[in-house]
Amino acid sequence: MIPDIRIEDYNYPLSDDRIAKYPLPERDASKLLRYRDGVVDEFVFRDIPDLLPSGSIMVFNDTKVVPARLHFQRDSGAHIEVFCLQPVEPAEYSTVFAAVSRCVWRCVIGNSKRWKDDLLHLYGAEKDPALSLMDLRARLVSKEGETGIVEFTWKGGMPFSAVLEACGTVPIPPYLNRQTEAVDIERYQTLYARFRGSVAAPTAGLHFTEPVLQRIREKGIITETICLHVGAGTFLPVKSSNVADHPMHSEPFVVKKSFIQSISEKNINVFNDNKNVIAVGTTSVRTLESLYYVGVSCIETGRPAPVEQWCPYTREYPYSLQESMQAILKYLDEAGLDELKLDTRIIIVPGFRFRVVDMLVTNFHQPESTLILLISAFVGGDWRTIYDYALAHGFRFLSYGDSSLLFRARL
Repeated sequence: MIPDIRIEDYNYPLSDDRIAKYPLPERDASKLLRYRDGVVDEFVFRDIPDLLPSGSIMVFNDTKVVPARLHFQRDSGAHIEVFCLQPVEPAEYSTVFAAVSRCVWRCVIGNSKRWKDDLLHLYGAEKDPALSLMDLRARLVSKEGETGIVEFTWKGGMPFSAVLEACGTVPIPPYLNRQTEAVDIERYQTLYARFRGSVAAPTAGLHFTEPVLQRIREKGIITETICLHVGAGTFLPVKSSNVADHPMHSEPFVVKKSFIQSISEKNINVFNDNKNVIAVGTTSVRTLESLYYVGVSCIETGRPAPVEQWCPYTREYPYSLQESMQAILKYLDEAGLDELKLDTRIIIVPGFRFRVVDMLVTNFHQPESTLILLISAFVGGDWRTIYDYALAHGFRFLSYGDSSLLFRARL
């Protein structure tokens, strides 16, 4: 049954001065709140290796933020902002970034009413000889509200990834209420970012430094990566009063076969400190928990299927995590694949049964957001204890803010 949840029950007072507008000079100098069994205490983030049980698996999202915000100009002088969301042609991220003269994207279009059917030129290109030679142009293929399908063309034979690097800006969150600055190019990106595709950073990972990662590995904690490309939907508020009416955005993810095998072999149990799975960020949680339902599809139909928003709540699932993972592995073996590529629209709200993740590293999220719902589900409904403490003890909020280490509620 789809849970009956009122979003107003997940509100809290977040004033503008509590939102971190800039990162701290040192990534690992942020504050760290630890929550376990109703008890809250605090540390500095660089202490986190000492707080993690050895023998665990720590999972990072290695997606990379692309400078996906482009500014164009009509011949009339009107400025049009184009924010690349999802590739359409070619549809694969790796392929579209390798395109050398043309590609098509679904985009958010700022000032869209001013854009008819004319070709747009990159704003300010005439002041830069290299950009002028590139001659990046945008053509509106179709439009629906504030989004549309946009065709990009350019000269010079460079891949679209290089075009974005030369022409685009990093799309920092709108709640920072400022323009992208030089500091964001480095700091709105994790150190381990690898695969281009996100328009928002998986911000839980922004706190990690090489010394912290090294100490984690020295403690005997296995580090693994998944890749979920974060879409602009991560910024969308829940506008419906009942969460059941909120449409969750779809995001693509990739998980290596070898990692699915390691999950299958682990007897994951929150009561056994040597078998914890620690997710870095809510994007890692959504990917890991989606795997179970992918496995169910493999068991019941013989092949994986995209994970729908409410599928965890509409029926009982009799399969163990190991059965589910083995079904994915069987499919990958038979298909000759070494990784699973799929989409998920999963929404994690109170009432969700966690099957994979035992601990979560995450920042402090916006009021009345789907991420607050996920946190509440993870800690057994006790999210206010965490947020009341953070508000009362000077923690900084949202993307550039402080961090937390949460232990899943014991059933």
